[in-house]
Amino acid sequence: MERTLIGELKSKTGETVLIKGWVSVRRDQGKMVFFDFRDRSGTVQGVVLPAKAGDEAAEKAMEVAKEIRPEFVVAIEGKVNERPAKNVNADMQNGDIELEIKSIEILNKSETPPFPIDQDTSGIDEEVRLKYRYLDLRTERMQKNIRLRNDFVQRCRQFLLKQKFVEIETPLLTESTPEGSRDFVVPSRLQPGKFYALPQSPQQYKQLLMVAGFERYFQLARAIRDEDLRADRGFEHTQIDIEMSFVEQEDVMSMVEAMIIETVEAMGHTIKQKPFPRFTYKEAMEKFGADKFDLRTPEDKEKGILAYAWVYKFPFFEKTDEGGWTFTHNPFSMPIPEHIDWVLKKQNIEEILTTQYDIVCNGFEAGGGSIRSHRADILEAVYEIMGFTKEDLEERVGHMLEAFKYGAPPHGGIALGVERNIMNLTGEAQLKDVQAFPMTRGGKTAVMSAPKPLTEKQLAELGIEIKKNSHEK
Repeated sequence: MERTLIGELKSKTGETVLIKGWVSVRRDQGKMVFFDFRDRSGTVQGVVLPAKAGDEAAEKAMEVAKEIRPEFVVAIEGKVNERPAKNVNADMQNGDIELEIKSIEILNKSETPPFPIDQDTSGIDEEVRLKYRYLDLRTERMQKNIRLRNDFVQRCRQFLLKQKFVEIETPLLTESTPEGSRDFVVPSRLQPGKFYALPQSPQQYKQLLMVAGFERYFQLARAIRDEDLRADRGFEHTQIDIEMSFVEQEDVMSMVEAMIIETVEAMGHTIKQKPFPRFTYKEAMEKFGADKFDLRTPEDKEKGILAYAWVYKFPFFEKTDEGGWTFTHNPFSMPIPEHIDWVLKKQNIEEILTTQYDIVCNGFEAGGGSIRSHRADILEAVYEIMGFTKEDLEERVGHMLEAFKYGAPPHGGIALGVERNIMNLTGEAQLKDVQAFPMTRGGKTAVMSAPKPLTEKQLAELGIEIKKNSHEK
């Protein structure tokens, strides 16, 4: 018999069906045994009735039912019955039907889970939840979060494809570049003593794709940064990475705003204000004291309303602790048109504004981008302001300067943090609760045991020698 998903059972009333899934709840009432079963599509109650004399199949079903425990994986054959009106369970999915179980096959047994799976696990110790993440992901809350994440991503992808964007993957093994955070590095076996870096973003590659003439690019990009961990930030995150040629700031902001509105409203969410309000960085700091702010009222928060806004005209540079200059967001950004001459002449540095624009929602930065520098002279001047020599410049971004010699179009884009956006859609306070396998707060992987030492053989192959700290024996 072909398997029927639990979510399709209502259309099978009166029929005998085969379902496969997990046992959520078992209630043994002696003569009858009740179960709640679940699969990816939903939950349904089933019952094993007392066996009539000589009914060997029913006797076998009761025998197996007595053995079953929560989280067993089972195949159930039974008849879909309507429940009498007085027995309808309005609080349960499929609460108006019941499966009269005819036979049970145990596909796999389960030990008692380390924590209840039929409850919200947010109060369970994080180390335990992540050690058994595959069990945590079975819970209703985590299933909802991960499936909602998929819905958000797919809707954004379909929007971009309709707008004639091309989805292109960029490398994960790349060069260490000045993106703003520490790199995670990977040793090269073929070239001992040399290292790749994992990408903090696809920034340079997506600009090179604009030089390559694709004009409209996007990808679901993995960004990997060795940053201090906090509730809304981890070593790894995913971003909807977008770049467009022959555009100005307004073009990018309008396109992204339309994508977000179409996506989140189709998912059933309410947006506080459309078009999204806009604040310059100066206005945001004067009004809210920060460039990430929450425009919701207490009533808006109770209703789960989303309050988006744009912040733009950021300072391009800020002072370093040593008294020099560094970029505030991205060295590849263009200054606003009226400040290009200041950059080239290296004048009024503290007053130079960039074409950076951030989108904020409910107090979080949900994405950020800019119009990019497509002229070699502007990019050179930016790095010279930051104290780079000609030799440094050639070493760090020489390939970009070379590419810009060959007809680089004006271009700009944005990266939307998937996790930050899903946190806003779900109301979750931690990035970990919208990722399948996040890091622990100590930077360890979920389920697996990384980081851990390499074997002596691996170290030898890579030409690496580990220097122990003085306190290590």
